[in-house]
Order: sequence, then C-alpha cells, then structure tokens
Amino acid sequence: MDFIEINKVLSNKVRIDILHWLKTPEENFPQQVNVPDFSDGVCVCHIQDKTGLSQSTISHYLTMMHKVDLVIAKRIGKWTYYKRNEEEILNYINSLKKEL
Repeated sequence: MDFIEINKVLSNKVRIDILHWLKTPEENFPQQVNVPDFSDGVCVCHIQDKTGLSQSTISHYLTMMHKVDLVIAKRIGKWTYYKRNEEEILNYINSLKKEL
C-alpha cells in the first residue's frame, strides 16, 4: 500500500466528495437507465453531473482513484461504472492506525 499516493488522491475535496457519494449511491445519484441498481457502481456521467466538472476532469480523478484501488471500475457496454473498494478503504484506514 502506497500511503503517499493514496494521500495525494485524498487531498482533493471533490475526490473525497465522490468517495462519500459512492458510499450511499442510491441517496446521491438518480436511478440509472442501463443497470437495475447500483451493485455495479455509478455511471461516470452521473458523477460528472453531480460535480459540475468536465468529463475529462472527472475521468482523470476516477483514474487516479482506481490506480490506488480506492474504487473499482466496471465497463458495461460503452459506459464505465465506479463503486467504492470497501476492502481497500478499510485496509488503508487500518494501516494508518498501525503506522501513525
């Protein structure tokens, strides 16, 4: 686990907001058309709409979060869906407790 890289990702308010929203997607995003529920994650388009930022910025943020395993990406057709990687988030928190 690379604490420095994870901390870099977490040093941005919007990225923290995205992780927060993904914790309870049914409360933070509209019902999705292509999938029946949020078990596969949230479509990038909904995350972008909620942030109000450009598609390229949100894609960059999600790629950063994916590279450090904070989120899991799943491609369905032409869309990519993201959800939290709860196991890695918990590992990060527990590792911080041990190290600091």
